[in-house]
Amino acid sequence: MQNFFLFSLILILGSIPFAFAEEYIIDIPFGAYNPELNTPAEVWYDPPLINVVVGDTITWYNDDREAHTVTSGDGPGRFGWMDNKDFGTPDGIFDSGRFLPGESWSYQFEESGRFSYFCTIHPWMDGMVIVEEAIPDYPHDATGKQIQFPLLQYTPDRAIEVNLAWDPPVIKTHEKIQFVYQFYDPQTNSNLAEMKYDFVIFQNGQEIFRDKGLSQIGGDYRNFVFSDSGSIIVRIEGIQTPSLLAEESVTVFGDVQSKEQRSVDFTAAVYANPEKISHEEYHIKPAQRLTTYYELMIFIILVPAIMFIVALLWLKRKPDTSKTKPGAVKV
Repeated sequence: MQNFFLFSLILILGSIPFAFAEEYIIDIPFGAYNPELNTPAEVWYDPPLINVVVGDTITWYNDDREAHTVTSGDGPGRFGWMDNKDFGTPDGIFDSGRFLPGESWSYQFEESGRFSYFCTIHPWMDGMVIVEEAIPDYPHDATGKQIQFPLLQYTPDRAIEVNLAWDPPVIKTHEKIQFVYQFYDPQTNSNLAEMKYDFVIFQNGQEIFRDKGLSQIGGDYRNFVFSDSGSIIVRIEGIQTPSLLAEESVTVFGDVQSKEQRSVDFTAAVYANPEKISHEEYHIKPAQRLTTYYELMIFIILVPAIMFIVALLWLKRKPDTSKTKPGAVKV
């Protein structure tokens, strides 16, 4: 059942855009039909180069006196069709087909990249669309809804509350992300310590990271660096506390579930980093446990104290050589 819900969630997240789309216009001016531009037209597509983001739509208007096409692929250039008899090579990504003067054609770009195009009727006409991935300046879930930290989720039996935040708030590839989370008792609103759990990350339908954890004083963290963009699910599963370890099962909505099924899911999106294309191997460092510090403090305090007591006992047992020995003649 849990895998079914995960699969459904991944399908939903993959079908929802992260940002609002915009519309742009490219004009095919009068005279574009002429390869020598001996007309009022200064370019064949106006503008010949345009930058948009994923999800945006471009509409081409034919203001020329002849029919044209907008066909993705490599055109022959201004003189290539004359010298080499090369009339361009479509790549099949998009093709308007022939549309007449006064008509228009639109296309929505759903992937990032550089898309060159040309007119198959007038192959000297060419243009370029650069599509970049839109990166917001605020954190959001995988549906694009803006969120505020910390995020809060309850386990299905509502026995445990989990809070999660990450830094930096906008997740990009090749950049270290720190996930920080805490466990609470929702009845008393107090921290839960010594929580056992698995920290899991799913991306684009695949499990890409899993690590076992044991929190102290209610909190823990994990660092991670993403290599690919796409929607993610951060799952904290198999959550157990010392008080729950003795339980064999819990009842959720009338169904009996094992304590390994106590889990919470959080969603987010990872964006392609425009400034980095790679990163060095990064060691996923688990949280420094507070118990380690306690043990170190005990060691620092206890060892000198024991040495001091031993020294005192040794001094007590040591004979007093300052007293006169038996048989000695006192002058």
